[in-house]
Amino acid sequence: MLKLIDIDFEVKKGRSRLKILDHLSLEILPNTLTVITGPNGSGKSTLAEIVMGIKTPTNGRIILNNIDITDKSITERAKLGIAFSFQQPVKFNGINVYDLLNIANGELISKEEASKLLKSVGLDSEKYLLREVNGKLSGGELKRIEIASILARNAELLIFDEPEAGIDLWSFEDLTRLFRKLKAMKKTLLIISHQERILKLADKIIVLEEGSIKDQGKPADVLAKIKEEKR
Repeated sequence: MLKLIDIDFEVKKGRSRLKILDHLSLEILPNTLTVITGPNGSGKSTLAEIVMGIKTPTNGRIILNNIDITDKSITERAKLGIAFSFQQPVKFNGINVYDLLNIANGELISKEEASKLLKSVGLDSEKYLLREVNGKLSGGELKRIEIASILARNAELLIFDEPEAGIDLWSFEDLTRLFRKLKAMKKTLLIISHQERILKLADKIIVLEEGSIKDQGKPADVLAKIKEEKR
């Protein structure tokens, strides 16, 4: 489904250039849950942003369902079925939750459908459906609303950048239950995370270090190696 081929990403640092991703190649199979983990600064979030088109690789190609999307915009990638959840959800002053879900879906959905989406992320529609998506909402509330908007899009590839961040009002069990549900729905998920409970849900874990793949494989095998290294 998704192939990254020989991806490099560099940024300017003073008079020199800093390499964030270094000749990175990987494949995400359809209907699977892949978790990318690794130390801070290893390039995890950069990789997710490159897939979405937020950042452009210095070199390399990105292939989605046999289509080269390397030069396509965020909007074009979204139309091809990619959805992205940020570490810090975006606020939308003047737009309420129901408006946001309609925008995400691309068509007018019923309030009943919108209520089901909110319920799936642990929110009471009576309290939240017409609330403005602004700074008055907590980080956890904004995160859940953002995930509901992603579900409204019916995207094929769902990318979550550290979804556990800021879920103060939403338990880990609720979050992992949602990922299990999406997996059962045959969605393709790419999740950036450090959390073991999320790592254990994966079909495959990819470990990044200094912009390259250090290890990849089944959760049991990769987690055993990570724990051994920490001893």
